Amino acid sequence: MHIAYSALNDSRQQQNQAPQTENELQLRYLAYQTVCSKYSREIAAIQKHLPGWMPKFR
Repeated sequence: MHIAYSALNDSRQQQNQAPQTENELQLRYLAYQTVCSKYSREIAAIQKHLPGWMPKFR
């Protein structure tokens, strides 16, 4: 799960504060959904201890 979160959390982009296009945001969100689907078992295991927990989308 850390790998998936790290891929979404691009610190270089945050430092530059470059405006994101709508298309880029949509692609990032689709990637987030794909990763969450791929790791649904791991997310479910975490949610047993932390109900409602989901990886942050940045």
